[in-house]
Amino acid sequence: MKTRARATTDGRRGTERGNRTTHVSKTTMDIQQSVQCFGKKKTSVAVAHCKRGRGLLKLNGSPLELIQPEMLRFKAFEPVMLLGKERFSNLDIRVRVKGGGHVSQVYAIRQAIAKAIVAFYQKFVDEQTKQEIKDILLAYDRTLLVADPRRCEPKKFGGRGARARFQKSYR
Repeated sequence: MKTRARATTDGRRGTERGNRTTHVSKTTMDIQQSVQCFGKKKTSVAVAHCKRGRGLLKLNGSPLELIQPEMLRFKAFEPVMLLGKERFSNLDIRVRVKGGGHVSQVYAIRQAIAKAIVAFYQKFVDEQTKQEIKDILLAYDRTLLVADPRRCEPKKFGGRGARARFQKSYR
């Protein structure tokens, strides 16, 4: 595959391969290792950006520990609790979430975090560790890695909802 050196708009130099660009810092010449994954639940979509760092977990710019109510916070932290803090200690994960309600947003967040760490380990660490992580997550809950396909059924004519019909009268 052809590679060509190019200068990005912010002054960094990188190599361009097809549609993927690897950025190289001018001073240290180290490659920025990062992955982006999304999680979905109903109409809410969460995008997790995972890169090497010092263990930050941010949600829309604020720490993940500040999610309210507390029961939903535990749900969002499930991937971290299952895999242990040591696997997250050298990663920074920033999550953006939009749409849906509180519960579906939290389910989208936990799925995005789980998929991001699996993708990061596959791309930048090793296949065996990725498989261990994937097996742990799938054994606990399949929706951590696989999206729930259920959607709200649209309303039809002749009734108040998707299935309910108006009452029939003979007289």
